[in-house]
Amino acid sequence: MINLIRLDERMIHGQIAIKWSKHTGVDRIIVANDAAAANSIVQKSLMMAAPSNIKVAIKSIDDAVRLINDPRSDKLKILLIVANPVDLLKMVEQVKGIPRINIGNYGRIAEKKGNLQRCAYGSNLYAYEDEAAIFAKIIQTGIECVYQTTPEDYPEPLAKVLKIK
Repeated sequence: MINLIRLDERMIHGQIAIKWSKHTGVDRIIVANDAAAANSIVQKSLMMAAPSNIKVAIKSIDDAVRLINDPRSDKLKILLIVANPVDLLKMVEQVKGIPRINIGNYGRIAEKKGNLQRCAYGSNLYAYEDEAAIFAKIIQTGIECVYQTTPEDYPEPLAKVLKIK
């Protein structure tokens, strides 16, 4: 069962290993990212950053969907991490039982589109117009969706942060 799905372009790093994994009480971390799943060096880096007491899987989006939708996953406490809004929308559309969506860090290191500038929505959230539109679709699913960098930060409704009515 998914305890939390988090969008964080850095995927696994100190905040995930030390703060979010403890805050959510998970026993599994699943990174759903096609590029990471296809790159053994990235996989090794993510595994080194992960807490030693939590099992980690780095899967393509399709493989992550299959893994999470497998009934055996219901017994697990999963922190699902995606790196971009497109992948988040895919997961939300294909995985049942997501209790809450957490938007953490996005837009500083994500792939750029020429000379276009992302709009700043928070100290760690930057998005192009088309990415903000994807966030709006995610909000429309009705799943609680918050912007919160660390567990100590106050969770702000994503719709408020993006100024969506």
